[in-house]
Amino acid sequence: MSWASWTTAGVYAGTGGVRTEEAGILSGDLTVHTTWSEGQASVAVQYSGSSDWFTLTGSPVPCPSEEESRAFHQSVVEAVRAGEGATVPPVGAGPV
Repeated sequence: MSWASWTTAGVYAGTGGVRTEEAGILSGDLTVHTTWSEGQASVAVQYSGSSDWFTLTGSPVPCPSEEESRAFHQSVVEAVRAGEGATVPPVGAGPV
């Protein structure tokens, strides 16, 4: 089984924050975490320094390769920075 994970701390959500399944909108200083396994990428966010993780709305998504999951993680980070109630961008969309 192949898997990979990517974490970026200190991502400041743009105006309007990001939308999560469990807590609604989060804003401020966030940590973004993407896990890729078995052709699927899952994205969670947390307030940086917190122990609680929240599923970013739209996660998980199909993602065919580890390489693509790394590019996908970066596009999620850019979507969080853009804010506006960001959700998971499409895989392969590239940075926003």
